[in-house]
Amino acid sequence: MDSTYTHSKQLLVLHKPKGYMVTRSDELGRKTVYSLLPSWVFDEGWMPIGRLDLESKGLLLFTTNGKVGDALTRPGKCVKVYEIWVRGHVTDAHIATALQGVSSKYGLLKALKVQKIGFGGAKTKLRISIDEGKNRHIRRLFGAMKDPKFGTALKVLNLTRISIGNFSLTIESGKWRYLSIEEEKALLAGG
Repeated sequence: MDSTYTHSKQLLVLHKPKGYMVTRSDELGRKTVYSLLPSWVFDEGWMPIGRLDLESKGLLLFTTNGKVGDALTRPGKCVKVYEIWVRGHVTDAHIATALQGVSSKYGLLKALKVQKIGFGGAKTKLRISIDEGKNRHIRRLFGAMKDPKFGTALKVLNLTRISIGNFSLTIESGKWRYLSIEEEKALLAGG
């Protein structure tokens, strides 16, 4: 390892594919994100910052520094951007509801920004920004709304986190790398 350290000593990124649990071990024997990383990541106690559920994919940061993890997950501190495919016709009224928020047993679920970026059959592609991440936040938010044509709940079929703060996903699925010192500074300064 280069002793001058041009990379962060406390942040690395993984492009999480679908089908991996974000946990150190799974009692059901499902694959975890640690199987995609070198064994020292597990052994040295690197922990995921936030979560992506089994079916979700995209940008996942890891750290050994709890303060860094807290700083990047504190509500309101760090905007996370996702691209999602939703089964159903997402209307302007749905977008207004998502921005206003939906009450749930997890508290108010809402988005900071929602943008339609594509369509395919009865599916809508959206780019959505949130600054907190309650359990299955985006899936529950859209699941609380109904398709006006069919009366069925909207369903998030595909969810990919593409950025956290000013750090964007640029590596292939299943790959990892350290953040550079510059990326770490920018992320921690800008959130």
